[in-house]
Amino acid sequence: MKNRSLIILTALVAAAALTACGSKSSQTGGSTAAGETGSTAAVETSGTAENNTQDLKKVTFVLDWTPNTNHTGLYVAQEKGYFKDAGLEVEIVQPPEDGAEVLVASGKAQFGISFQDSMAPALTGEASLPITAVAAVIQHNTSGIISREGEGMDSPKGLEGKKYATWDLPVEKAMVEDVMTAAGGDFSKVQLIPSTVTDEVSALQSKSVDAIWIFYAWAGVKMEVENFPTDYFAFADINPVFDYYTPVVIAGNEFLKQDPETARAFLSALSQGYEDAVNNPEEAGKILLKAAPELDEELVLASQKYLADQYKADVDVWGYMDPERWNRFYGWLNEKGLSEEIPENTGFTNDYLPQ
Repeated sequence: MKNRSLIILTALVAAAALTACGSKSSQTGGSTAAGETGSTAAVETSGTAENNTQDLKKVTFVLDWTPNTNHTGLYVAQEKGYFKDAGLEVEIVQPPEDGAEVLVASGKAQFGISFQDSMAPALTGEASLPITAVAAVIQHNTSGIISREGEGMDSPKGLEGKKYATWDLPVEKAMVEDVMTAAGGDFSKVQLIPSTVTDEVSALQSKSVDAIWIFYAWAGVKMEVENFPTDYFAFADINPVFDYYTPVVIAGNEFLKQDPETARAFLSALSQGYEDAVNNPEEAGKILLKAAPELDEELVLASQKYLADQYKADVDVWGYMDPERWNRFYGWLNEKGLSEEIPENTGFTNDYLPQ
């Protein structure tokens, strides 16, 4: 699973200046397999498909990347008819190259997946986009740096002299420097290797790089499944400011203003999907595999088990975002000069979650 939260930071600024979305028809024109399944489920009742879908409100949800276990609750809600029960017909689409934000901001999709860090340039200045985070997919930032076991990179200081696969983005490098400094390391001694790693196991095995930024729920679990021994440290464990929300569900501001009841209905149904993924991860994983059969079954089921404890973690309501944590990360961006000034409580709301 590629770290789009960092990759689209720079793309967002350029994309916001476009007057039309840059998506290609092959990327956004059709639903995924799960979307097709959901469309079928939406017309299971008696009568023709055309008649039965007339009363369902159409909603488009754009992913951040190809289907993976971050998205499982969405597919569970689709498969089990929770969206239909809420009066909705939901189409799930792949994102354009510049991410979900532009489609959602333009109104071409009502909801999508984004990340608190990559939302930052969309919230202020000339490149601002009218989007708001309305739910946290998982409660804590599980990203960190993974490396081959026993080579001294179990602490950030150990990155000195090592080859780190970088996206060469300011926020990314500032975070790595922050945790290295806290551990007594010198970021200037890191060998920065510009690289977009798509197969972390192969990259570490081949020693083309020594360390990679990953999200543990996918790439870290993949290491375990493939029995590849690693060392790992999480950013949030070193500096709590990095326990920001990643990923999040976003919605367009105009949509939220004009149709709040649909927004609440959608998030209520989506919440049911994630509750099921928490309570029965194996069943949820199999639903994801049905929607995306190209995924590796062993990896999906192992990742699903890991995320079952992460979707809600220490909150009672799936999707809740703690204002203190949200503001703390943006305060750090402001302090480091990595963003235009972002006022407190900007870019998120809990108002549309189930009460």
